[in-house]
Amino acid sequence: MTRTDGQEERRRRLRELVTAKGFVRTSDLSAEFAVSVMTIHRDLDALQAQGWLRKVRGGASCLPSTQFHGSVGERMTTMTQTKQRLARAAAEELAPGQIVVLDDSTTCLGLIQHLTHHTPITVITNSLPAITALAREPGAALVALGGAYFPAYDAFMGPHTAQSMSAFRADVLFMSTTAVTAGRCYHMSPETVQVKQAMMAAAARRVLLVDHTKFANQGLYALAPLTDFDLVVVDDAAPAGEVRGLRERGVDVRIVPGGDLPDTSKL
Repeated sequence: MTRTDGQEERRRRLRELVTAKGFVRTSDLSAEFAVSVMTIHRDLDALQAQGWLRKVRGGASCLPSTQFHGSVGERMTTMTQTKQRLARAAAEELAPGQIVVLDDSTTCLGLIQHLTHHTPITVITNSLPAITALAREPGAALVALGGAYFPAYDAFMGPHTAQSMSAFRADVLFMSTTAVTAGRCYHMSPETVQVKQAMMAAAARRVLLVDHTKFANQGLYALAPLTDFDLVVVDDAAPAGEVRGLRERGVDVRIVPGGDLPDTSKL
């Protein structure tokens, strides 16, 4: 096993330990893996930057549910039917010749299957699954935003990604969010907020896709009020009081009815 392989295996096992125990001490990890405390600190720094855990005094803790709502793999397998319905409704905003921004959300991945019906089209994104899928589409001009890669989100995040986004101007942005509380979007990491704010600033029209579970989630970092979006697309299981409150604030809300669809969202 190479040094790099050993590091990756140690960090994988470290993630599992933190998830299982909730909290682990740096000194215990050093003994467990027979490496220096400094090496453990580097491992924890890397895993925290990727969104897997949070360093605290004396060790590391598993991110609470209010901050971390699952890796991209886990999120790809939840609410798939609803996400497809939201994507299909949002696709009505597409037109050939547009410059479109897609965020790293699994909800907006469902839009990719609709983009091929509106070519030629230019797509700007930081999502690695979206980049991989669109690279095979001859009618889509792809702009991939670089920066630091966050495996937990399978996307590029942080200041360099945001700076790259600021160099562009787009016709429409499609975005989702981790949580909606009191009419405002929240996320679990400042790097996510930084990139999404840059996307919002670059887009002439902003479309937010949110399934009803987002109204029960909580997040640590505020992104923007929903009044900053031109259109909010929700499914019909969204709390009626929340929808009414958004409309009273002047938010244009489109409610998507239920119904079965083929499961094609796992791109």
